[in-house]
Amino acid sequence: MNAVIIAVLVMVGLSLARVSVVFALVVGALVGGLIGGLSVEQTLGAFNDGVGGGAKVALAYATLGAFAVAISRSGLPDLLARRLISLLGQEATANQQAVVKYLMLGSVLLVAISSQNLIPVHIAFIPILIPPLLKVMNQLRLDRRAVACTLTFGLTAPYMLLPVGFGAIFLNDILLANINQAGEALGLEVSRGMLPLAMGVPVGGMALGLLVAVFISYRRPRDYDNAEVGTTNVPHHEPGTHKPHTLGLVMSVLAIMAALGIQLWTGSMILGGLVGFALLSVGGIFKWREADDLFTSGMRMMALIGFIMISASGFASVMNATGHIETLVHSSVEVIGDNRGLAALLMLLVGLFITLGIGSSFSTIPIIAAIFVPLAVQFGFSPLATVVLVGTAAALGDAGSPASDSTLGPTSGLNVDRQHDHIWDSVVPTFLHYNIPLIGFGWLGAMVL
Repeated sequence: MNAVIIAVLVMVGLSLARVSVVFALVVGALVGGLIGGLSVEQTLGAFNDGVGGGAKVALAYATLGAFAVAISRSGLPDLLARRLISLLGQEATANQQAVVKYLMLGSVLLVAISSQNLIPVHIAFIPILIPPLLKVMNQLRLDRRAVACTLTFGLTAPYMLLPVGFGAIFLNDILLANINQAGEALGLEVSRGMLPLAMGVPVGGMALGLLVAVFISYRRPRDYDNAEVGTTNVPHHEPGTHKPHTLGLVMSVLAIMAALGIQLWTGSMILGGLVGFALLSVGGIFKWREADDLFTSGMRMMALIGFIMISASGFASVMNATGHIETLVHSSVEVIGDNRGLAALLMLLVGLFITLGIGSSFSTIPIIAAIFVPLAVQFGFSPLATVVLVGTAAALGDAGSPASDSTLGPTSGLNVDRQHDHIWDSVVPTFLHYNIPLIGFGWLGAMVL
């Protein structure tokens, strides 16, 4: 029994059974560590050593949640929602609703793509942009699973294909560097121009999955309750009493620009969120005595997401400590023989198991490149095919993993009114529509290129 496979199966199984993802990650790590030959003390030690890696992201989520709640007090979200609702009219036809729905999905997709390449703020925009739109989505009876798939595509596909922003980091600094480092002794060298060409094949599979999700799987209307979002847990807030006003709108725009600017300048989502929150406070958007309640409410809204990220870092640390990642790959090689097609498929499936638990393609590549590149050379795969195999295997951890910020991010915005389940409404839809096409198109790219 391989510790990585068992641990991932336990984690995924418990998550699908609606057990808390944090609990599932901890139990999966314990089971994997014990099966991997570690003692309870060693497993807990490895887990504790790893949790620190997710603390920065967890604090960033909490700060952005506080900023999003503060923004909601300015009236800007209500104004945005009201303007969109006015486009529908009181008796909007089905065609008018469809136009607004697809315009909204298209706009969300463009913003998500921009967050990776043009204005690389990653998931920082989601807690600010998505909650105000939920009322409009409810009126349109828009299935939020389609929105989750749209967001995840925009957060994942662009950096896999475009060498700009986060794409430059993923393609050039991580994927290219690790493949060339692992292939140097084997005579394998990959150039920058090869990366977008190779990764275009699996990204094409994701694009197909997005079209299926939006126009087929989640095209039918879905009803949600019109619950208040974002500020319902704040003691001093009374829903509906805060109307949009000029000062609030101006300060909101300034705060958002400052938050994004600070993040781009310093690379810190935490500092950006704090600066935005402080500007709203100075601008009188909320009373000073309410600041602590607002901040606490926003952090509470994002608390689960943060703990999942922390637990995922501990899970990954335990998997690395067992040494069973390498064992999994080498045991798969014994089954393959000389069949290149089977080799490509098993490499992608092994990558899926490795990355589902880690939840980050950026963190996964250094692990799998050192193992997959020699295997690819051994089976006679071309440099382009090697890029496809390594890049696709890593991307499987971002699209469809319970611990990935590409699924946690959409959930953080869509679930502020507690009507969007992380596993069944974000993870399962993105897994079905992206991971399956990624494996299929990744295998095709490896065999053709």
